[in-house]
Amino acid sequence: MEAHANKEMQAQKYPQGNRESKTGHLDDILKEKLEMAFHKQTSEVRLHDLAKIALEHSPIDLAYAVSYLPPNIRSVLYENLPNREAKIRFIVNTDSDTRIILFRCLHDLELKKLFEKMPADEAVWTTEDMSERRFRRLMEQIDSRKAARIKEQKKHHRNSAGRLMTSEFFAFTMDMTIGEVAAYIRDNPRIDFLKGIFILNHTKELQGYVPARNLMINPPNIPLRQVMRPILHKVPAEATREEVIDIVERYKISALPVVDNNNYLIGVITHEDVVEAMEDLADETIAHMGGTKEKFTSHDSIMNRFWTRSPWLIATLLAGLINVGVISSFQNHILTFVLFFVPLITGMSGNIGLQCSTVLVRSMAIGALSAAASRRETIMKELGSGLLTGAIFGVGSGILIYLIVLFGGSVLASANPFVVGAIVGMGLFGGCIVGTLLGVFSPLVFARIGFDPAISAGPVVTAFNDFLSLTIYFLIAWGICSIFLV
Repeated sequence: MEAHANKEMQAQKYPQGNRESKTGHLDDILKEKLEMAFHKQTSEVRLHDLAKIALEHSPIDLAYAVSYLPPNIRSVLYENLPNREAKIRFIVNTDSDTRIILFRCLHDLELKKLFEKMPADEAVWTTEDMSERRFRRLMEQIDSRKAARIKEQKKHHRNSAGRLMTSEFFAFTMDMTIGEVAAYIRDNPRIDFLKGIFILNHTKELQGYVPARNLMINPPNIPLRQVMRPILHKVPAEATREEVIDIVERYKISALPVVDNNNYLIGVITHEDVVEAMEDLADETIAHMGGTKEKFTSHDSIMNRFWTRSPWLIATLLAGLINVGVISSFQNHILTFVLFFVPLITGMSGNIGLQCSTVLVRSMAIGALSAAASRRETIMKELGSGLLTGAIFGVGSGILIYLIVLFGGSVLASANPFVVGAIVGMGLFGGCIVGTLLGVFSPLVFARIGFDPAISAGPVVTAFNDFLSLTIYFLIAWGICSIFLV
């Protein structure tokens, strides 16, 4: 009764639609329990409490919460999981750091038992956190057919359809009956048939598929050829991750077949695989926008972190030095008060550029710029939005600065209010134009020359925008000062 009341209270506090709050609350509970089971001051581990936590909670939730434990204790939690199935789910869903720790302390026999029961597609990307030497030794010990499937799938590029697919699926010839298929499925319960049944001809070429529902509503003596549907979408193993995401999301496909050059079915990509690929792509995009790689672990050294981040930081440093040269070149031709507004100009123009580039990068990532017409329309809207923003903020800031100088009694009181307002307003408008042009066209240029367009969204736009916006601002200031003050 008390447990039921607690569940009702949690349901009221975390409504069904707010999934993030519920999982976040669960993570907090697990973190508190794990911290109580491990005392950091004495490094004492309460094994009884850890075992109780492992029994009471899902291995998936534990896989997320285990990162709160010190590295040397994570393997202890793993050992207290109730069965091998739970251990497999734990390893598959935990982070890279934890997998590296577990692979280092688990014996070969334990790994052999785990990977023989683990689906081949999950085994492939799980072994990414394993040393090459350990991987070869593991492949020699597990079942030869399972090892062959893992090796074959591992040959494909990391971001290709061949790496995303699973090699465990149901495929039958079109002459088989529904009853025969149902009997085979019952004998192989480990393979999920809800993704559909694929139909082959006598030469093993892909011909169609049968939804799982059709197997349930039709008589068992009906041959598959009478209930199968045509395959409208399929991809080769070399197809990119972006192509797969685009097809699955556009046509709402629950299972996308992967074929070779002879139209032989070699794998199936499920919607869950695509969701994970989208998450990976988002992580990489965010990291590239910051000018670093998408994945760091606690085992990466400080120097390794430095070298992966330094290239674009060096570009930013050089751009800053160039900006110093720009400022020194104009210092004898403009009044001192012009320098007071440099942060305003660079900050506003930089933010506008990043907004434009982020919109363009996102549109390119989801395939919204595939057609020439849509690309032109998106570009024109972003340019128009940037120009309108620059005009409004330019005029607004010019008027505001004019009033501040006129009535504020600041250090600018001796300056001509109209001149100061005109310089800042026109300079901000010019800087916003530069930021808009860089933000719109730099992702397109990078994509055309073969670089990830997300790279330009951060360091490139920031570095070049500061230089160009400052140059335009000082040119405008020099011109206005020459007209009104000379």
